[in-house]
Amino acid sequence: MPLPTAVRVEKKGFRLDKVLHIDDEVHFIRSWIEKPLATGAVMPSGRLLARAMARYVDPTAPGPVIELGPGTGPVTEALVRRGIDPSRLILVEFNPTFCRLLRSRYPEATVVQGDAYRLRGLLETLVKEPASALVSSLPLMTKTLRTRVRLIGDAVHLMAPGAPFVQFTYAMVTPIPKATSSITVHASELVLANLPPARVWVYRGR
Repeated sequence: MPLPTAVRVEKKGFRLDKVLHIDDEVHFIRSWIEKPLATGAVMPSGRLLARAMARYVDPTAPGPVIELGPGTGPVTEALVRRGIDPSRLILVEFNPTFCRLLRSRYPEATVVQGDAYRLRGLLETLVKEPASALVSSLPLMTKTLRTRVRLIGDAVHLMAPGAPFVQFTYAMVTPIPKATSSITVHASELVLANLPPARVWVYRGR
């Protein structure tokens, strides 16, 4: 009986995770073609960018870790490698195809299919204790400033005092101006190895 395609490729010298990575890119491209504003990016976040985001999450801090717009899970993988137990993860994803994929890859995580821009109503009864961090790959710059400010307000309501809201963008300016909310803002160095280059923004409630 012939071996499955992924196994055949692995035996020729390629790693299985490379096959999965290519498959993820296909999922992303299809999703972007169908709904470009909802998906926000043509390709999944690169591994270096995902690691840069995960570095701001303290795995020893108590409480769940919320991820918004995980897509096919590159940042989720970085969080797990960082030391976050998958059972602590709450993954909020709008795309039903991505939700099915996330449930198969991270069966211990809580996957919520819904609109992350309605975060407080979506998670208020689900989050039993303050979240230790919120990590977002949402395409914030495609939304109005009012929507972005409401999102950060909802996030602060769900998180422990001083917990990080971690967001990446391809823009060079902060997607949530400091003047619009009582938050502190930290910007990472530009992650040049990502395609396209991106920056990580970290917001904390005062």
